[in-house]
Amino acid sequence: MNRDELEGKKENLKGRVKEAAGVLTGNKDLEAEGSDERAGGAVQEELGQARRKVGEAIEDLGKKVKE
Repeated sequence: MNRDELEGKKENLKGRVKEAAGVLTGNKDLEAEGSDERAGGAVQEELGQARRKVGEAIEDLGKKVKE
């Protein structure tokens, strides 16, 4: 797991907590803020996964070239 994946997971979790707190308290602004953070975290996590997969593919290609 790379830094983008970890940061994305953290942001996603933080957003979920804020969103749930907003729902429980009836605070629409907090709920919306949490929803935005959750979505941003999910995007960042997916970007990190894609970046990791590209890196792994490059490593595999490098190993095949050496053979």
